[in-house]
Amino acid sequence: MSVTPTLPKTSPRLAGSAEADERRRAGLRRMKTIATTLLAIAAVIYLVTLKQDGVLGFVNSAAEAAMVGALADWFAVTALFRHPLGLPIPHTALIPTRKNQIGESLQEFVADNFLSEDIVREKIQEAGVTRRVGTWLAEREHAERVGAELSTAGHGVLSVLRDDDVAAMLEQVVVPRAADIPISPLAGGLLDGILDDGAHRRLVDLLLDEGRSWLEINQERIMLMVTEQAPGWTPQWVDNRIARRVYDEMHRWLSEVSADQQHPARQALDDLLRRLARDLRTDPETQAKVEAIKIRLLEHPELRKATIALWSTVRRLLIEALSDPTGELRRRIVDGLADLGTRLSKDQTLQARLDAYAVDVVGYVVRNYAGELATVISETVERWDAVDASRRIELHVGRDLQFIRINGTVVGALAGLVIHSVTVLIS
Repeated sequence: MSVTPTLPKTSPRLAGSAEADERRRAGLRRMKTIATTLLAIAAVIYLVTLKQDGVLGFVNSAAEAAMVGALADWFAVTALFRHPLGLPIPHTALIPTRKNQIGESLQEFVADNFLSEDIVREKIQEAGVTRRVGTWLAEREHAERVGAELSTAGHGVLSVLRDDDVAAMLEQVVVPRAADIPISPLAGGLLDGILDDGAHRRLVDLLLDEGRSWLEINQERIMLMVTEQAPGWTPQWVDNRIARRVYDEMHRWLSEVSADQQHPARQALDDLLRRLARDLRTDPETQAKVEAIKIRLLEHPELRKATIALWSTVRRLLIEALSDPTGELRRRIVDGLADLGTRLSKDQTLQARLDAYAVDVVGYVVRNYAGELATVISETVERWDAVDASRRIELHVGRDLQFIRINGTVVGALAGLVIHSVTVLIS
C-alpha cells in the first residue's frame, strides 16, 4: 500500500522594505545601547558609592533602585519577544509562543471596534469617495492610465475566449433561455412604445428618402422595365410616355408621403403597426406564429455558424482596436473616462447619489461579513513563522519599547532616592 507523503505547511516570511528595515534596525540598536548604558552607569555609581554615608548614600540608593528598575523593565521588554538569557522562564517569549492567540484577540478587537457598521458608514460618507475619484480621473494622464489598464484587461479577456466556448455558451445557456422567454408580449409592448413616441417616423422618412434617391439613380432602368412589359403592337413613343408617367407617379407619391406627416399612407402604416402590436400582446394565434418563427430561427443550424463568424470578426476588430494606443477606440475610452471624472468632481447631486450607494454597499458588507473579513487577521498571523514574526514585530516597535527601560531606570532612581530620604527622616 502506497502512502502519499504529507507536505509540511510552510510559514510565509513577512515582507518588508530592506532599506526601511535597516533604518529600524539601526534605531533599535541605538536605543538598546542607550538603555544598557544607563544600566551600566547606574551599576558603576552603585559600586563606587557602596557603603557611603551622607550625600553619597542618597546617590547609592538612587543607583541601586535604578538598577532594579532597569533590570525589571529589561526583563519585561525582552520577555515579549524571547526567553531572557535563553532561560525557559514561564510566561516569557510571549509573541512566539502565543502568536495565534494574539492574532485571534487582534481579530476580535478589529471586528468590534473598527468593523462597526455605523463607524464605517460615517467614514465613507466623510471621505467623499466620488468627488476624490472624479478629481483624480479628470486628469488626462490618470484617465489614460485607467484606459490602458481597461484595454489590457479587455484584450486579455477577448484573447482567452475561444469560439468553441462561445458556441457552447450559446447552445447551453442563451438559446434555451431565449426559447423559454415569450417574445411576443415584449415585442408588442416595445412596438407600442415606439409608436407612442413617434420614433418610427425617422425610419420611415429615411426609407422614403432612400426610395426617391434609388428612383432617381435608376430612372432609365425602371423605364426600360416598363417598356419591356408593354404589348408588342403599341408604338414605342406610347410605351415611353407610359413608362415616363409610371416613373413620375412613383416619384411624386414618394415625395408627397415624405413631405406630409399626415399622409393617408403614413396613417395606414401606423394603423397596421398598431394592429400588429395589439395582436402581439393579445392574439394567441399571432403569438403562436411569432414563437414558431423564433424557435425555427434558434434551431436553425446556420445560426451557430453565423453567430461564431460574427463573434470572431467582432473579437478580432476589438482586439486590434484595444491593442493600438493611438487608435480611435482607446482615444474614445480615455475621453469618456476624463469626461466622467469631470462630472463626478463637479456634479454634487451625482456625488451624493453615488456616495449613498457606496455607503449602502459598504454597510451591507460590514453588517453581514465583518466576522469573515476580520478572520483575515488571525489566519494571516497563524501562517507567520513564529520566530520571524517576533523579530519583525520587535524591529517595528522595539525602539519605542526601549523607552520603557530608560524610564524604568530614571523612575527607579527617583523612587530609590525618595525611599532613602523617607528612611533617613524616620530614623
